[in-house]
Amino acid sequence: MRNHLPTHPAAVLALAFLAAIGLGTALLMLPWASASGESAPWLTALFTATSAVCVTGLVVVDTGTYWSPLGQGLVMALFQLGGFGMMTSATLMGLLIGGYMKLRTRLLLQTETHALSLGDVRSVARMVLVVTVLVEGVVALWLAVRFATTMDLGWGEALWQGAFHAVSAYNNAGFSTWPDSVMRHATDGWVLTPLMLAIVVGGLGFPVITELWANRRKRHARWSIHTTLTVWGSAALVLLGTLMLWLVEHNNPKTLGTLGLGGQWLAALFTSVSARTAGFNAVDIGALELESLVMHYVLMFIGGGSAGTAGGVKVTTVFLLLLIVWSEIRGRADVELRGRRIGTQVQRQALSILVLSGAAVSLGLMLIVPLADHLPLDKLMFEVVSAFATVGLSTGITTELPPGAQGVLIALMYAGRVGVVTLALALAINQVPRAYRYPEEKPIVG
Repeated sequence: MRNHLPTHPAAVLALAFLAAIGLGTALLMLPWASASGESAPWLTALFTATSAVCVTGLVVVDTGTYWSPLGQGLVMALFQLGGFGMMTSATLMGLLIGGYMKLRTRLLLQTETHALSLGDVRSVARMVLVVTVLVEGVVALWLAVRFATTMDLGWGEALWQGAFHAVSAYNNAGFSTWPDSVMRHATDGWVLTPLMLAIVVGGLGFPVITELWANRRKRHARWSIHTTLTVWGSAALVLLGTLMLWLVEHNNPKTLGTLGLGGQWLAALFTSVSARTAGFNAVDIGALELESLVMHYVLMFIGGGSAGTAGGVKVTTVFLLLLIVWSEIRGRADVELRGRRIGTQVQRQALSILVLSGAAVSLGLMLIVPLADHLPLDKLMFEVVSAFATVGLSTGITTELPPGAQGVLIALMYAGRVGVVTLALALAINQVPRAYRYPEEKPIVG
């Protein structure tokens, strides 16, 4: 009998995420998952499961009060699974149990982690496990001590809150058990700093972490173009976002205006880091000035590093396109960086990802506006970009959206988490070589 199950790695990954969402929805609908002991509505469970598996953080109910402790644990398990990725999680279990990987498993993991070769897959998988356990463990203990000493929590509750927020930060999920996210800690560097470190490490991407670790003892190590673009691009976005946010918001009494100068810069830095994919908020996002909202559109859409827990179109995609423009302005035939030439196939992939992602956001906005026409356009735009880029920040209107609009956000979260990755894979795999080329012609552009 012919096997009709999909074998293309992109299809396998998409279906794996879909299966995880379906399982999570079913479990969240069980009575023990809600604090009231009653079954959650299917749309609430579906929205929460999708947001968790896609490491977004948008919610239609308060995580800390609506879900029971077991329900909160399930949500945490879902965004841990989603942050790891389906194939990464399965492969790590296989490595721990059997110590080996079949070729097909390596191909799937190579797809999801963007390992450069099959030989890199095992080292990347092990690095994922080591870094995840180390970062989440250290940050969880750090936060637990801080919560226990400043929030009058028992050690059991402090450890739980520390673990939940550490796992959420590392996986760039943005889920919090507090209704105001981390606004209560807006000036507490002992809380915001470990959260930022976890967000940055998770958002850089596993290939970058692997390369940085491999070169840790080399004084003049030569980074790959991917690592160079990711690290320096991320740093530039964080610094620029911090500066712009402070300039716009430092006199706004609803956001940074009531904080001291040090607190303003700390909250601005945290907001800039979180805006690119994490979804925690140290200030009231709904009270931001329009200029700050527009800046968030850009930061959220760009996102973080490839093959990590971050969302968006990815830093390398955007900065690669900027390199293409710069090369064209300089009249260069090739796109070059640090003595290396970037191939045309990668350039086409970056352009395709950016254009199709922009089209997805535009389509999502066109669908959601007539469904929620009682809400401001700028806030609807914020929700759409946040959902597609799997950021999870909200201006506070998510709970006000009608069921149809929530359905649009569910589709955007899934497309944003799975679509860009599978699109990049499909573009990379479906290159069919031909023995001939058509004559070249140059249409007029511009």
